[in-house]
Amino acid sequence: MKSKLGSQVSPIEERIIRVKEFRSSSSREATKKLAVTPQLFGEIRQPETQYIFIPRHSSERRIYIPLGFLDSDIICGDSGSFVPDAELYHFGVMMSQFHNAWVRTVCGRLENRYRYSNKVVYNNFVWPSASAEQRQRIEKAAQAILDVRASYPELSLANLYDPDKMPADLLKAHKTLDAAVEAAYGVSFNGDEEKIVAHLFKLYAEATAESK
Repeated sequence: MKSKLGSQVSPIEERIIRVKEFRSSSSREATKKLAVTPQLFGEIRQPETQYIFIPRHSSERRIYIPLGFLDSDIICGDSGSFVPDAELYHFGVMMSQFHNAWVRTVCGRLENRYRYSNKVVYNNFVWPSASAEQRQRIEKAAQAILDVRASYPELSLANLYDPDKMPADLLKAHKTLDAAVEAAYGVSFNGDEEKIVAHLFKLYAEATAESK
């Protein structure tokens, strides 16, 4: 179909027409009503503040799932979930070995890949009771990770977090963060993942017992 506004916008016009047709043919009444405004998103869930982007699936080979710490003007796509109103502290804890060990233990799988979910993984994760000083230490370590990432603009997060190619300075920054988060949990496991998981399940058992 030829656009009335010229050939430069014809792909946009074509896409709008296809959206209208798709919505009109839906068996869902709410979707049919959205056919009136095919140029608009059907649902707007984009956070209005900084947020943590969590990829829905991630390689089982990775030591750390590469989460994003993004501004609200970057649209969160369907390939992931997000934590709104996020601060560097939250990003730091979620990028740590503690959270990644929890993911590896309780998450679902797509073949062997990690399948992150809010109900199974995020909602059941027990956060540390960090002091103000411990939070600052975690925030500083989290910012250091972002700074190292930014120093490799030519590499994607997939490249940076490939266990065979992970830059030494990025791995070092993560180890510093791991130590800061471990201290916030009040333990000294020196990165022993078996002990980390056992401790998290102990905290989970205590938290759920209190809620009964």
